Amino acid sequence: MRTAEPDDAPFLQQSHTRPAIRVPLGSQVRTVHELGDRIEADERFVVCVDDTGTPPPDPDDATRVGAVTVADADWRRPELGYWLVPEHHGEGVGETAVGLLVDYVFRTYDHPAVGAAAYAFNDASRGLLESLGFEREGTTRRDRFVDGEYVDTVQYGLLREHWWADHPPSWRET
Repeated sequence: MRTAEPDDAPFLQQSHTRPAIRVPLGSQVRTVHELGDRIEADERFVVCVDDTGTPPPDPDDATRVGAVTVADADWRRPELGYWLVPEHHGEGVGETAVGLLVDYVFRTYDHPAVGAAAYAFNDASRGLLESLGFEREGTTRRDRFVDGEYVDTVQYGLLREHWWADHPPSWRET
């Protein structure tokens, strides 16, 4: 992963126009300019892989395959967001990226928990969160109008002590 830069806006915008990404996120199509503004508003990282599908040692050899974000960290429990291009679903890239993001949030901010949400129909996203130790906290029924119908949003949370118990940081004394 690397920090998103304004020149990533075309990749992000083009990806969000793809129904396979837009529908599970429930996001509207944004202009390149709008996405450029959002890059600066949230902590946004671009997920990259090399030709073998693994994180590249040299960022210049990277292929952008998705994004992960942290929102609201300055004033309440941070909320995580994430997506990958469909060609890299099921390869473990998303789980690795979101795991790195969780670790980053707990190292950077003094919050006791992080949150994330997934639409009830998005089994893959809910499975990813659960595989990282997130627990279902509730459902907001008919929360968003997505692709022609109202859908439920499932809220998840992960406590700092549960994350550190399963993923002890190498820099902390245990």
